[in-house]
Amino acid sequence: MKPEVLNEQVCRRHFLGRASSGIGAAAIASLLNPRLFASVQSPNFNPKAKRIIWLTQAGAPSQLELFDYKPGLQSQFDKELPNSIRGEQRLTGMTAGQKRFPIAPSAYKFQQHGKSGLWLSELLPHTARFADDMCVIRTLNTEAINHDPAMTMLQTGHQIGGRPAFGAWVSYGLGSENSDLPAFVAMISRPSGPTNAQPLHERMWGAGFLPSRYQGVRFSSGKDPVLFLSNPPGISNERRRAMIDDVASLNKLKFEDYQDPETQARIDQYEMAFRMQAAVPELADLSKEQTKTLERYGPEAKKPGTYAANCILARRLAERGVRFIQLYHRGWDQHNNLPSGIKSQCYDTDQPTAALLTDLKERGMLEDTLVIWGGEFGRTVYSQGTLTKDNYGRDHHPRCYSVWMAGAGIKGGQAYGETDDFSYNIVKDPVHIHDLNATALHLMGIDHTKLTYRFQGRDYRLTDVHGTVVKGVLA
Repeated sequence: MKPEVLNEQVCRRHFLGRASSGIGAAAIASLLNPRLFASVQSPNFNPKAKRIIWLTQAGAPSQLELFDYKPGLQSQFDKELPNSIRGEQRLTGMTAGQKRFPIAPSAYKFQQHGKSGLWLSELLPHTARFADDMCVIRTLNTEAINHDPAMTMLQTGHQIGGRPAFGAWVSYGLGSENSDLPAFVAMISRPSGPTNAQPLHERMWGAGFLPSRYQGVRFSSGKDPVLFLSNPPGISNERRRAMIDDVASLNKLKFEDYQDPETQARIDQYEMAFRMQAAVPELADLSKEQTKTLERYGPEAKKPGTYAANCILARRLAERGVRFIQLYHRGWDQHNNLPSGIKSQCYDTDQPTAALLTDLKERGMLEDTLVIWGGEFGRTVYSQGTLTKDNYGRDHHPRCYSVWMAGAGIKGGQAYGETDDFSYNIVKDPVHIHDLNATALHLMGIDHTKLTYRFQGRDYRLTDVHGTVVKGVLA
């Protein structure tokens, strides 16, 4: 892969033309700092992972029902959560006015799986087959307590929008392995059952202040997987090619005048769209998948836009060299009716997730693919609203929650970190969002402190000024 040198696209005339006549030599030297136009780099060291598939469960899955086994809670049913445990933690407006905070044990059983004996919920029978490949991090934590800022934090390292998403940073840092497909693809699936699905915004896969060529491309479930990619009726590929060439000529004239990198990015994006016209339809055509493969992903696999169908597309994208693939599955926001709601969500996601891991393993790809599963924060041990023996809800809980990682460079068959008896506070080995992101970049061969981009006079990075690689999860 040839390095893509962005400084070639920005010449001295561009800066001098925009700079005031009184600017001094020192200021010009500062403006011409090559970090401002950092290029696609080779990895900082030998990577374990060639690609990442991030299975993002939007809405915050409850760790108490899935990964953080707390058998002692069964004897605590409907008892008040001790003030010494709850402390001064910030509460959402949905439970701040509750007179009581009754403990709600999980309605679902756990058992140990694999040679490692990893504890997993009965809601995850398919995923449990990979217990010895999984590292469950039980102590992930974040400052954000509401969905939108928490998801923005997870994706961009900051609660306020405007910064590049993780996939954009990877695309910027490493480039693409397939000239006919983007380096970063995002997909969204809706739950099959009735649920409260939080909205997602395009900034979750946006490039922020990075050049727009690095933003994620969203694949949808409609007739056109990428909107407006197909030629309109009556327009042939030859006519489309001529149109793109004409527009490129005009853009090149503009680029010669202003030397604006975004103009060059626009030219490149038109070219990418034209190449994708041939690559995407073949990619999205699941009819050529073997029947046994479709059955492996479950009954929803043949329905476009489902989590199962998107998992198949994720594997196909990975096979074709796409570096960062993000699946969003909405609907985990269970403030009430959690036992039935989370069961429905696991119906959507458990079997397809296991099938994806199976496919990757059979193809020898799991050893160089990092798979991450999890949401933006966790759920409280106390019930939101009315608590009964068979029904309850849970509020947002950013102080500790669970995600899992598997594949390239991950030490499987372990639960990393410990929470207290209520899954409310961290007892050992906390992992912040910045630490998770630093670790994922590390597995891609990137030192998170060196992947920077200068914007408005400051060097930015995904992990801001924070983040430590979590060595305990690494093989």
